[in-house]
Amino acid sequence: MADVIPLHRLVFALVPVLIVLVLMFRWSLGVRSAMVGLARMILQLLLVGYLLGYVFTAETPWIVIAILTMMLFAASWIALRSVKRDRARNYPYAVASVLVGGGITLFMMTQGVLGLSPWFAPRVFIPLAGMTFSGCMNAVSLAAERYYVEVDRGELHNEARAHAMKAAFIPITNMLFAVGIVSIPGMMTGQVLAGVSPLIAARYQVMVMCMMFSSAGLAAAVFLWLIGRSEIRTANSAEA
Repeated sequence: MADVIPLHRLVFALVPVLIVLVLMFRWSLGVRSAMVGLARMILQLLLVGYLLGYVFTAETPWIVIAILTMMLFAASWIALRSVKRDRARNYPYAVASVLVGGGITLFMMTQGVLGLSPWFAPRVFIPLAGMTFSGCMNAVSLAAERYYVEVDRGELHNEARAHAMKAAFIPITNMLFAVGIVSIPGMMTGQVLAGVSPLIAARYQVMVMCMMFSSAGLAAAVFLWLIGRSEIRTANSAEA
């Protein structure tokens, strides 16, 4: 069983972070954004630690649904952070994409693979939802940014969509090739540190990798399909 990390030792994790921040400052790489992100990360993780402690003991389905809804809307908004144009118009498309891509895979993994009882078991459901929605968020973000870059270059929708889909798959494809050789992913690492058999941890990690791959692909595909239909409607309206 892994030991609890004392707070005074956790400070050492900030040493390499400070080195990177100094490099970013020296190279004029927007250190302010990184510092805000780091501060938010620490604050958000502390808050979610207290929140999940309550949720795990309450085991109320409506609380779990409320948390998932908040995660869905936040992930969809963050996904469009790098897209400066049409963000408000594309937001419903991002919500639908994360909901479809994340919802289908989350249901299959929690009910089909794990057979959770009760179905909303928060100690499992919420962490898996976080992994799924974050994967969808990254895929939609990459797809959206690349799609509009290609459109601005004069590419037609089908060509822009193909380039955007390839870009969305780069992170998860790299993870598939690297897992077990270059890296031992987070869930497997956490379980091994907690004393679970590596063979059992590997099964859970296979499930997670399948979940991440399928949710990212579905979310990117749905988003690109929706904005494609939107572009067609806009073009038809302009011609009329």
